[in-house]
This record gives sequence, structure tokens and C-alpha cells, in this order.
Amino acid sequence: MTIFYWLHFLPPNPIAWSVGNLNIYWYGITLAIAIIFAVLVFLYLGRKNDLSSDNILDVSTWLIIGGIIGARLYDVVLELPYYLNHPIDIFKIWQGGLAIHGGIIGGVIILIIFSKLKRLDVWKIIGALVPGLALGQAIGRWGNWFNQELFGRPTGLPWGIPIDFLKRPIGYESYDYFQPTFLYESLSLLVVAIILFILAKYKKINSKIILAWYLITYGLIRFILEFIKIDTTPTFLNLRWPQVASLVMIIIGGYFIIKTKKRS
Repeated sequence: MTIFYWLHFLPPNPIAWSVGNLNIYWYGITLAIAIIFAVLVFLYLGRKNDLSSDNILDVSTWLIIGGIIGARLYDVVLELPYYLNHPIDIFKIWQGGLAIHGGIIGGVIILIIFSKLKRLDVWKIIGALVPGLALGQAIGRWGNWFNQELFGRPTGLPWGIPIDFLKRPIGYESYDYFQPTFLYESLSLLVVAIILFILAKYKKINSKIILAWYLITYGLIRFILEFIKIDTTPTFLNLRWPQVASLVMIIIGGYFIIKTKKRS
């Protein structure tokens, strides 16, 4: 219960420390830790998939760059009216605003280009990459807690998180505690990462199946959690846009499973 007590009574400071006029943000630190653990898992599984450490580190570098750019551009498009009025904020990624769906899109583009240039089997890379991706997401979600963003509806649960008055959406100013959706997603993704790691290492499951289960499980997690989030986001057919993107992920994952089973 210690972690729940900590979350409930200790609102975070987004700044880890300051050096002169330079602020070091917890969001960036959390992102860096997430990337390190994701790459370590990728290295471990990649060697078992007969990928060289050099190729793994090379593609990791480009995936990080492509993923961050994709995640930021995706968020900018979703919040375009705000960024048109505050264009300099596009570059302030330490304040948040990295959308995972955009990161996945950016990563896929980089992965296809890299595998073709290096003449590598893209599915070998994907099979080794996906478990680390899920783990990195599980860790990276804690950056949202430090920034007090993407939380859920008001709650009286003992693990509700306090949100500063200025961070509360319009209409919710009188509430103090909110659902820690970052925590729900982090814990769910940790379970997903462990299962995918076991499938990749011990069961030697087809890479398409590993990717499919990641797409389906993460798609379901995000689709469900979006029902309790209260941040503003575009909608389509009465669904929040992240739910639409998650449905696309689930459909693609289902397609890979059906296609793989037909071939077996």
C-alpha cells in the first residue's frame, strides 16, 4: 500500500533539479529510463534472433528519433489549434505531449526503411523489439504522473492522485483527486511485456503473433481507459480519437493472427 499512499498524498514536482537557469524535468528522465530498458530487452532478444548488437543499436537509435518525432507530430496534429497559437511549444517535449500512437507510426516507418537498407528480416527485428517496447511504455507512463497530465475522472478511491488546481480541466476545479490512468496503463503494460517476453524467449512464437498480441492487448487497454479520461481530444463517431486509433490496432492485430493461422 506504500505506493498508493505516496501517490495519494504526495503531488509530484515536474522539475527534478535545477542547474542555474536550466531545469531538468522528471518527464525527460522517465523517458530516458524507459528507452534504456526497452533497448536492453531488445538487445537480449535480438541476439537470440540472430541479430548483431551493432544492427540492434543502430536501429534503436533511429527508432528513438523516429518514434519521438512521430509521437510529437501526432500530438501536434490532434491539438493543432493550440500549437498554431503557440508554435514555440511544439519543441517543448519536456512538458509532455508525446502520443504513443504517433510514436508507433513513426517507428514503423523507420523500421521498414532500416530493414530494407540493411537487408535485414523485418520480422526478426519486430519479434525482438515488441516486448521491450511494451516495457518502455510501462515505465514511460510515469512521466504523465510527474507532469500531472492525462489523468481520469474525479475519484474517492484511496489511490486517487492529487492534481494542482491550475492543472484541472474546466468544470473539475472543485475536485482534488482523480483516477491515475497512467498507473492503470503502466501496470497493464508491465503484464503485457512479461507475457510477450516469455513468448519471445521461451515459446519462440512467430513474430507476427507477438506483434498481433501487442496490438490487440494495448489497443484494448487504451480503448477502455479512454472512457475515464477527461483531457480534451478530437472525437470521431462519438469515440475519442485514441480509441479510434486503438480499434485500428486491434483490427490489424486480428488480421495478423488470422493470416498466420491460415498459413500454418
